[in-house]
Amino acid sequence: MLDLLLPLLLAHLIGDFLLQPDHWVKAKSIAHKRVKYLSYHVGVHAILLLVALQFQLHYWMGILCILISHFVIDWIKIKFQNKKNQIWIFFADQLAHLVVLFLIALCYVPFEWDLRAIANPKTALFCIAFLLQTQVSAIVMRVLLSKWKMKDDNPNQAGKYIGMLERLFIFGFVVMNFWEGIGFLLAAKSIFRFGDLNNAKDRTLTEYVLIGTLLSFGLAMLIAKGYLVLLLQMV
Repeated sequence: MLDLLLPLLLAHLIGDFLLQPDHWVKAKSIAHKRVKYLSYHVGVHAILLLVALQFQLHYWMGILCILISHFVIDWIKIKFQNKKNQIWIFFADQLAHLVVLFLIALCYVPFEWDLRAIANPKTALFCIAFLLQTQVSAIVMRVLLSKWKMKDDNPNQAGKYIGMLERLFIFGFVVMNFWEGIGFLLAAKSIFRFGDLNNAKDRTLTEYVLIGTLLSFGLAMLIAKGYLVLLLQMV
């Protein structure tokens, strides 16, 4: 079952977090543009699912169920989402998608697939971990920290990419069992941030930076440990 679930999950992560431009997300919240951009989004998922399943069209029923459910789930999310519930509805939306993928994979057990096309499940697992550490974690943190509503004075999104690199370093440290490196990274970040926080004298900014740092480090270590656990099960 894992051989099917991992490619489906990889296709979902790429479609939802990597190949969904920000202007699509904004356009979907506009009533007269919703169907158009939801269709674009589902179309991307259709292509990714076909590639993930190596164009084996006897899985067409499963692909169709995933696409229809994705459209419906996203529609419901957009319809009911507001500033007060955006955090929990984001996670409810992703959980609903994951449940659908799990049920579809369950329907096709055992799944016959030539893994030589993408090497083996370990490759898919690594790609999933990479996406989780970068785009997925960045979006999750943006949602969780949305209540602070800090002024955006960094239009080039440098902080977002710094966070991605930070989590990738932590991922490497955990995989190599070099936990001291995480301590060094945290100390270095604290030194660089000390000047900004000292000059700002803003409690909200201090809380924002502290919570953001702890969330980023916590997510990175959690994903890395999960990757190692699943990797050991494949040995």
